[in-house]
Amino acid sequence: MRRYINLFDFKQKVDYKIEILSGLTVALALVPEAIAFAMIAGLSPLTGLYAAFSMGLITSIFGGRPGMISGATGAVAVVIVSLAISHGVEYIFATVVLAGLIQMATGFLRLGKFIRLVPQPVMFGFVNGLAIVIFMAQLDQFKVGSLETGLQWMSGMQLYVMLALVGITMFIIWGLPRITKKIPASLTAILVVIAVVIGLDIDTKTVGDIAQIDGSFPPFHIPDIPFTWETLTIIFPYALIVAGVGLIESLLTLNLIDEITQTRGWGNKEAVAQGMANTITGFFSGMGGCAMIGQSLINISSGARARMSGIVAAVMLLVFIMFGSDLIEQVPMAALTGLMIMVSIGTFEWASLKTFGKMPVMDVLVMVIVALVTVLLHNLALAVLIGVVISALVFAWENATRIRARKHIDEKGVKYYEIYGPLFFGSVQAFGDKFDVKNDPDEVVIDFQESRVADMSGIEALNRLTERYLQEGKKIHLKHLSQDCRRLLANADTLIDVNIIEDPSYKVISDI
Repeated sequence: MRRYINLFDFKQKVDYKIEILSGLTVALALVPEAIAFAMIAGLSPLTGLYAAFSMGLITSIFGGRPGMISGATGAVAVVIVSLAISHGVEYIFATVVLAGLIQMATGFLRLGKFIRLVPQPVMFGFVNGLAIVIFMAQLDQFKVGSLETGLQWMSGMQLYVMLALVGITMFIIWGLPRITKKIPASLTAILVVIAVVIGLDIDTKTVGDIAQIDGSFPPFHIPDIPFTWETLTIIFPYALIVAGVGLIESLLTLNLIDEITQTRGWGNKEAVAQGMANTITGFFSGMGGCAMIGQSLINISSGARARMSGIVAAVMLLVFIMFGSDLIEQVPMAALTGLMIMVSIGTFEWASLKTFGKMPVMDVLVMVIVALVTVLLHNLALAVLIGVVISALVFAWENATRIRARKHIDEKGVKYYEIYGPLFFGSVQAFGDKFDVKNDPDEVVIDFQESRVADMSGIEALNRLTERYLQEGKKIHLKHLSQDCRRLLANADTLIDVNIIEDPSYKVISDI
């Protein structure tokens, strides 16, 4: 319980300079991302910026992973865009509030542990697909025009200038840590590019060319919707998906940061914080969101490890909105584009490419499928769900083929079947084929010492088998079968006399 009481991690050693500079870097990177995701959802840019502020501040203070950054995300934007078109922004705010309540309930019920069910190939596919998505999103910065008039690729000197500035940014981020790590390379790169653009009076694309970010403190606002059952039926499906997408992306990001920092976050605490943040964001004119893997990696790669960096990022973002919009709108997009490209390169699990030919074929296939779904549909939750389902089916199929039966007859004429491998829904057919009921002697022993009855399908298979022996007038003993299996067998068919010889303590999975 102490980890929950120690809310601000006071015992953790904090390098204040790194935390503040890293937070400032993240704040700059949050601006175009939040604007872009709000526009994807068909909402005002300020709804994305407000979400980035409130989500980032609340999760940084109360979340289960210091150093992780939350804000408005594309995964949530893709879910709510159809609701925004059909019912308007007020329904979006209500959906975000309800999604937050669902996420808090998930955390309080301690369901965050189920993220452990995500296999490593799915994690590889998720991370690699996300890296590609981040990279592809930056290509839009090499286009000019508007959605109304149409976007076209840059050409001529405009393109060369953009490429040169992006290249300078990437070179500084790559090279500066090899000289010194006392200052964040990402922030240095952004400041250098700003200085070059202003000093040489270079005409290039800036944040202000995307949208105006001038605003006030996020206004408190109760969603203006009818509080009826019909409204609930409209927003609940969207809220459920937003909650699920947000938790999956946040907990996977938490696991990734855990691996990078060799520390451990707390999934259930993060789920509660994400829910709290979304609920409050919905009442303060924000579009909702979840953990942002790109910004989190910027923060971690800059050396931040404590909560302060996230708090600084959120507060500085609000300062930009309220007081510094004119300055922030002059930041060259080339600097932020170069930063995000370097994030995508660092995000990609290059080591996973070496597993081709070494990992099982199905694991490689799962990794590729998850990456493709992530890239093609931009739906991280769906990609992970598909990967988990395929992995589960592969696991079930492989275990279904592993059931074996060693047979012998003792000096008294009793036939023994020694079962190896799990008995569950996938292996019941193969299990039944092992027995020769008609030609077996009058007494048979089935020994489960090296096996385990895993579900109700296995119980039913045992019921059918004992019934077949009973019809043939033969006696059957089940050896090394658990106490709960005996109870379930007796409940399933009280007419079958089953002699349980030895009972281990395990339980049938479906009965836990």
